[in-house]
Amino acid sequence: MGDTLRQVRFERLANSSYEVRNARGGTIRIGSGGDDTDFTPVELLLAAIGTCSAIDVDVVVSRRAEPTEFTAVVRGDKVRDPEEGNRMENVAVEFTIRFPEGEDGDKAREALPRAVKMSHDRLCTVSRTVELGTPITTTVDETV
Repeated sequence: MGDTLRQVRFERLANSSYEVRNARGGTIRIGSGGDDTDFTPVELLLAAIGTCSAIDVDVVVSRRAEPTEFTAVVRGDKVRDPEEGNRMENVAVEFTIRFPEGEDGDKAREALPRAVKMSHDRLCTVSRTVELGTPITTTVDETV
């Protein structure tokens, strides 16, 4: 069994503005959705759901043919609920994937529905985590 730990670290840049860094040195800025172009946490959640599945699908279908188009829209409704708390509902991933004409393109088109289903049902760690409702622990380091 390999290393299972995944983590990111972030630091505050300003009020409601953060820079997130992964172990490989990649960074992304996240904000509250004010007047800047930073991604919000909800936008990152949607992006993570969509791209996690896209990677799974891409690996399978690209073995058969290189897509001529590979895009997706991930959408959902942000619900503000005073009793159950804020959350996203009606989350949906809509892929638009096209392949060239010919035998290889036909093979990729044939594999596409199964690849999408496999990603949704068992491969995509992000959407599986969300759908299974994995508990999240939050703590505060109170050392000075």
